[in-house]
Amino acid sequence: MDTFYTTERNVQMLVYLMKQNGIRKVIASPGTTNITFVASIQQDPYFEIYSAADERSAAYMACGLAAESGEAVALSCTGATASRNYVPGLTEAFYRKLPVLAITSTQHTGRIGQLCPQVVDRSVIQNDIAVMSVQIPSVHDGEDEWACNVKLNEALLALRHRGGGPVHINLVTAYSRDFSVRELPAYRVIRRVERGDAFPAVPAGRVGIFVGAHLKWGRELTAQVEAFCRKYNGAVFCDHTSNYHGRYRIQYNLICGQAQYRNETAEMDLLIDMGEMSGAYMGFRPKEVWRVNPDGRVRDTFRKLAYVFDMEEADFFACYAAQEGKDGGDMPYYTECREVFDIITGRIPELPFSNAWMAQQTIGRLPENSVLHLGILNTLRTWNFFEAPDSVDCYSNTGGFGIDGLVSTIVGAALADRERLHFLVLGDLAFFYDMNAAANRHVGKNVRILLVNNGCGTEFKNYSHFGARFGDGADDFIAAAGHYGRQSRELVRNYAENLGFTYLSAAAREEYLEKVKLFLAPEAAEKPILFEVFTRPEEESAALERMNHILASPPGAADRVKQAAKGILGEKGVSVLKALAKR
Repeated sequence: MDTFYTTERNVQMLVYLMKQNGIRKVIASPGTTNITFVASIQQDPYFEIYSAADERSAAYMACGLAAESGEAVALSCTGATASRNYVPGLTEAFYRKLPVLAITSTQHTGRIGQLCPQVVDRSVIQNDIAVMSVQIPSVHDGEDEWACNVKLNEALLALRHRGGGPVHINLVTAYSRDFSVRELPAYRVIRRVERGDAFPAVPAGRVGIFVGAHLKWGRELTAQVEAFCRKYNGAVFCDHTSNYHGRYRIQYNLICGQAQYRNETAEMDLLIDMGEMSGAYMGFRPKEVWRVNPDGRVRDTFRKLAYVFDMEEADFFACYAAQEGKDGGDMPYYTECREVFDIITGRIPELPFSNAWMAQQTIGRLPENSVLHLGILNTLRTWNFFEAPDSVDCYSNTGGFGIDGLVSTIVGAALADRERLHFLVLGDLAFFYDMNAAANRHVGKNVRILLVNNGCGTEFKNYSHFGARFGDGADDFIAAAGHYGRQSRELVRNYAENLGFTYLSAAAREEYLEKVKLFLAPEAAEKPILFEVFTRPEEESAALERMNHILASPPGAADRVKQAAKGILGEKGVSVLKALAKR
C-alpha cells in the first residue's frame, strides 16, 4: 500500500515549514505517537533521516551533526518518558547555541493528569534546554490553523535568532491512519529580516503604516516616515496613543468605526505594523503585513504577517527611503483616506451629553505641550474620534489593558515633568479602583482628572456590546452598577477637597462648558484639579451609536464618496489637499 503525507494538518504544516526553512536533517527514535510525523517525512526525498533508538544518544548526535554541518537538525520521539532523555543533549545545545529542533509527539494534552498511559506533562520545560517551547494542538478550524501557523513559524525562526539555540515543539497527534495526501498544502511562511540581510521589495500600490501605542517620536524618525510615505504612496494610521504628529497622519478610528460603511481604504497591498499594544481595534484588510520592531518578535495581529524586521524603526525607514526607483506620485492613497476622514468629520451629528460629547468639546482645546492620559475602552474609543493638538502627547494603559492603575500612572508621569500639565480622562469604576493614588503626597499641582461618572461600567451597556442584550439585568453583575455611592454628589467632592484638590462638577452641557474653562486653563494652578461629570449610560450608548453610523455604503458608494468629497471640499479643496500630500 502506497503511503504519502498524513491527513493531520498540524503535522503537514510542520513538515511544509521545515522544508521552507531548509531543515532536512532528522534523527528519529522509534515509537507510535510520532508515526504520523515520521511516516510523512520518510517518503519525502527532501529529508535526510537517521535512526537512533536511544533518545539521549539521538540528542547528542544532533549536536554533533548540527555543529559540523552548520545546519539545523530535527529530533523526533514518541510519548511517555522518551522526551526526558533529550534533556542532557538539549542542555549541551543550549549552552553552545546549536540549532537543534526537538519534536516531541504527544497525545491530546487534555489527557495529562488523567492516568492515561504514556502521557506526561511537557507544558513546562527547564530554563536551559530550549530558547523556545511551543505546544502545537490538532487543527480543527481556521482559528486553530492560524494559531499553529504563527507558533510554528516563530519556533523555527528561533533556531537562528540572536545567536539561536535549541527549540522544542510539542506536537499533538490523533493517530490518523490516513496517509493519502500526495502533495503538502502551502502554508504561510514568516521570514525575519535583520540588519545586513537583503530587504524585500515594497509592493506596488497602497502602503499603510499602522502605529500602535508608541513613545514620543524624534524628528529624525518622523522625517524618515514622511520620506517613505512620499516614495511609496503611504499613509500613517494612528490613534492618540500612536503619538505620531507628522504630515501623513490619519486619525483612523473615525473611519474604521463606521458600522455601515464598506471602508475601501482599509484594503491595502502592504501594511507596516509598528509600535506596541493598541486599543484602536482597526479593521484593516491588508494583503501582506511587515512587522518592524527592535524586539524581533513575531506579532501577527492582522493575520497576514510575512516579514519581521528585527531592527530599529529608523533603520528600516531610512533603508527604504534611500532606495532608488520609486515615486509615490500625487499620494493618492493618503489623499483618499483624508477625503473620507473629512467627509465623516463634516457630518458628525449632535451628540447627547456623554463622554463622546465631552471629547468633541474638549480635546481640541487642550493646552499646548500638555499630556493626555485616557482610560481604556469607552474613553479611549470615544476620544479617538476627535483630533488633539499636535503638541499633545497621549498615553493609555493598553499594555495590560486593565482599568487598574490609571490614577497612579498619571501621578507618576506628572512627577517626571512638573512644568507640563497632565490630563486624565476615566470612568467611575476605573477611578474608584485606583482612588487611593489620589491621596499620595507626591500628587503634583499639574495633575488634572476628568472623572466621567455614569454609575456603572458603561462599556457593558453600550448598544454594540453583547452585555446590552440583558437590558437593566446587566446592572447587577455584568456592568457592576450601584457601587461607589450611586453617583453621589458628595462622595468624590469630599474626598477630593479633603486631599487638597480643586473640585469641579457638572451634569449638563452648559455647566460643563463653563467649568471646563478652569479645567483647561494653561496657567499653573495652586492645586491639582478633579472635575467630576455625571452622565447616563443610555446617553453614552446613544452617542457611540451616532458616531458609528455617520457614513453608510450602499452599492456604488465608492464613487459617491469621491463626489461627496468634492461637495464638501470643492474641486479646489481637493486639489489643495492633493498638493499638500506631495510636500
